[in-house]
Amino acid sequence: MPGENLTRDEARERAELLTVDGYDVALDVRSATGGPGRDEPAEGPLTFRSVTTIRFRAARGGASTFADLIAPSVNAVTLDGTELDPAAVFDGARIALADLAEGEHVLVVDAQCAYSRTGEGMHRFVDPEDGEVYLYTQYEPADARRVFANFEQPDLKAPYRFRVTAPAEWTVWSNGAEESREGGVWRFAETEPISTYITAVVAGPYHYVTDSYSRTFEDGTTLEIPLGAMCRKGLAKHFDADDVFLITKQGLDFFHEHFDYPYPFGKYDQAFVPEYNLGAMENPGCVTFREEYIFRGRVTQAAYEGRANVILHEMAHMWFGDLVTMRWWDDLWLKESFADFMGVFAMTGATRFEDGWITFANNRKSWAYRADQLPSTHPITADIRDLEDAKLNFDGITYAKGASVLKQLVAYVGRDAFLEGARRYFKKHAYGNTRLGDLLSVLSETSGRDMTAWSRSWLQTAGVNSLTPVATYDAAGRITELAVLQEAAESHPELRPHRVAVGLYSRNTEGELVRYARAEADVSGPRTVIGELAGAERPELILVNDDDLTYCKVRFDEVSLATLRTHLGDITDPLARALCWSALWNLTRDGLMPARDFVSLVLAFAGRETDIGVLQMLHAWTRTALVHYAAPAWREEGGRALAEGALGELRLAEPGSEHQLAWARFFASVAASDADFQLLSGLLDSTARIDGLDVDQELRWTFLSPLVAHGAADEAAVDAELARDDTASGRRHHVRGLASRPSAEVKARAWADVVESDVLSNALVEATIAGFAQSSQRELLAPYTQRYFEAIERVWAERSIQIGMAVVKGLFPSLQDDPATLEATDAWLESRPDAAPALRRLVLEARDDLARGLRAQAADSVA
Repeated sequence: MPGENLTRDEARERAELLTVDGYDVALDVRSATGGPGRDEPAEGPLTFRSVTTIRFRAARGGASTFADLIAPSVNAVTLDGTELDPAAVFDGARIALADLAEGEHVLVVDAQCAYSRTGEGMHRFVDPEDGEVYLYTQYEPADARRVFANFEQPDLKAPYRFRVTAPAEWTVWSNGAEESREGGVWRFAETEPISTYITAVVAGPYHYVTDSYSRTFEDGTTLEIPLGAMCRKGLAKHFDADDVFLITKQGLDFFHEHFDYPYPFGKYDQAFVPEYNLGAMENPGCVTFREEYIFRGRVTQAAYEGRANVILHEMAHMWFGDLVTMRWWDDLWLKESFADFMGVFAMTGATRFEDGWITFANNRKSWAYRADQLPSTHPITADIRDLEDAKLNFDGITYAKGASVLKQLVAYVGRDAFLEGARRYFKKHAYGNTRLGDLLSVLSETSGRDMTAWSRSWLQTAGVNSLTPVATYDAAGRITELAVLQEAAESHPELRPHRVAVGLYSRNTEGELVRYARAEADVSGPRTVIGELAGAERPELILVNDDDLTYCKVRFDEVSLATLRTHLGDITDPLARALCWSALWNLTRDGLMPARDFVSLVLAFAGRETDIGVLQMLHAWTRTALVHYAAPAWREEGGRALAEGALGELRLAEPGSEHQLAWARFFASVAASDADFQLLSGLLDSTARIDGLDVDQELRWTFLSPLVAHGAADEAAVDAELARDDTASGRRHHVRGLASRPSAEVKARAWADVVESDVLSNALVEATIAGFAQSSQRELLAPYTQRYFEAIERVWAERSIQIGMAVVKGLFPSLQDDPATLEATDAWLESRPDAAPALRRLVLEARDDLARGLRAQAADSVA
């Protein structure tokens, strides 16, 4: 990987030298199915031919630079008509361009590029169900160079023309509209100037559905956008394209109304593709999504909301990221934070998912809070030295904290000023590249505020503040003073300006905990008095950051915390309830609330939770509390209590409801006794039944998983389930199930398949790791702690960064949660000061999670 890296300084130098006028890219992918063009070494990877013509200009003579290409071999390189020796100019990652004359140049590179099994570059997938082959590309941040020669950095934008030769029975899509197809050769219209990482090709026998979008503007002109959506043929029966198109049209309406800039990229295809590493990618005109957003079984509304959010997130990128792109990955937030915020903003304003901000507060922000307390935390505008840094910065800070800060910004400058700033930003920088200052200048114009101090506090410093209410009362029980205390971690001591709402809650005559007073205020410094609430009656609950206007950890005074312990389920407002749950989870993670207390709260009140997304988040948090934060001596007792509680809620849930489905899944995840396993087995073989619960294929795998991991079902049972579901999804479940069996031999084989071999695809690597690491098998996994630290440098050096990340994160011995593992981690870090910075970062983050878990266990053990 080091040879494939690109530094910020190198990119800056190249951008100063070059202007790129255009690309013509010709790909021949007939080799994907064994047809013509399969020119490869006998023992090497399967390859395809890639011929790229790049027209560019050099700003000065005598300079040298390079083009990017990662390929097994190069057939020919021609610069301005002169043939260059590939062996002399190509080193496996770069093509040297020496002594360029000032002015125009034409570079032609004819290469054999490799199909990918890791989801990076041109991914090739063979569907086990019918043998069909499917291709798609995925590049961010810098894998277009695995498919065609280019200048791989975001600020060297150019128009592209793609020509793809494919099997005659296939269909091919790219960013531009199809211009012609003849004899298996597909030609696509030239794109607008875009960055390399958002170019795209999708090819194969995909199931394709079409629709159209039309909008007439005030000047009488009409915009027509052809819409398309595709998936593998094997998923066609599950594909609810109508809902995808509904959300798409609602989003296009919303963004046109608010951005005042017509969608600039012609058509709008959305491809749901297999073995995808990400949620989705904003390739203009050809957006790609993980195919898991096509639901094979019954799911809750939270899943549909999640898909809608991703569709709108990617659509927002058409403006924030594609039309206007950050200059370098330092300002990745300029696209990701905005897309994360605008996705929820559009979803709540234009679709049926009107409560999307609840999910954002409860789910998305928890990702940010975790990331912002890791030793690797960074400002939203990060210091990205190279591509490896960039790859790791697609994190909870760049996305969720950034979006949270933008929500705070809207409260700070006002919605109208914010949106007008966005409109000016698009018009001023269309098809260009920007930095932080470009955005701040238009926001200063539209809001009339100096954005410098706000930016310094929120975008250029790291860490999360805690806000705690402190109230005093008079003899009559009325507030004499209510102050908000702001604290910061010693490592990141910045105190920030917060626009917050403070809510006062008490029970009404029906026993409901309702808000009776609210005040908005600017909190700054260590102590801020909320004068507007003086004289209010004594509350039972004070909720700082009511309505979730700012980004902070919410703390409670003693009275409020006591109220939540007994009346959390009585809070009627779902957002306020979600904020309280989130705050309690942060207390648990910080070791300020024993894990068993959080589990007790979930057992007491989760059954009354009406928001299905919040309920499913509570289930995930509670399982984490049991596995990582509960004292080891209490785990068995806590596990029994959770299983009993989950089964009780499952039986009480309305038959056929999504709450019943959520409790069924949670019960399976915490099942621990012979009686639990007997019930799951009975539900699988129909000897047991719960009214209204439809045990579809996905739920069958969910129920089988704990049986296999606990030794209550064997390899034959896993094989039999695959026979029922011999699909791509079934194969992943099968691999995970086999790796989860409680056997030393099984663990050794799984380890070897992932660490010692690179045969498995990205999806099967992830499935194997998921099966390997079972919380009920800590003793079986103990021998792998030392082996992990012996292997990770080699894995990082030899494998792609995506697989390297999966192995380093997924196989870290987090279940060996004792001081010895912490010491082993520290010893590795101390002895490897020169290890790749990105690798050290991943190990540091895993160490921090382990140390946090040990602190939480210590707090729980004295409860």
